[in-house]
Amino acid sequence: MPRSVLLIDDNAIQAATRQAILRRAGYYVIATLSAERALAQVQAGDFAIPLGLVITDHVMPGMTGSVFVRALRKTHPSLPVMVISGMEEAAAEYEGLDVVFRVKPLLPEVLLLNVLALMQANDGSAESSSQIAQASDSQVSQESGSHGSCSQDTNR
Repeated sequence: MPRSVLLIDDNAIQAATRQAILRRAGYYVIATLSAERALAQVQAGDFAIPLGLVITDHVMPGMTGSVFVRALRKTHPSLPVMVISGMEEAAAEYEGLDVVFRVKPLLPEVLLLNVLALMQANDGSAESSSQIAQASDSQVSQESGSHGSCSQDTNR
């Protein structure tokens, strides 16, 4: 059964850009500009297609990404989550929450590699988010020839 991606970002341009990238890759994407609204939708089961992944920004008005993820984990402890932030130091706020943390700017191919890995893991693989993060970092480094990584393993 296909699964949807819930995309949360208060920046409408970034949300629309990521939504377009994901839709072109064949994903069903629900975008919202509010973490509070997203949380209410998740808790109400307000989706025509079951959720397979949540992608959230960190800094948003009303509710940060980390507050959102903590609330989400109370009802959806195993739903894959990717956090995208311009603040590398924010990764510490997600420790123990089993998320993949990425630092902006995020190349479209990195976004798609992470989404694919997280969706596949949600469909039955036992890989944790940290294993997915490490695998996608390795793949991106090989493809780009770079030696650096902008991800954070939040499952120390």
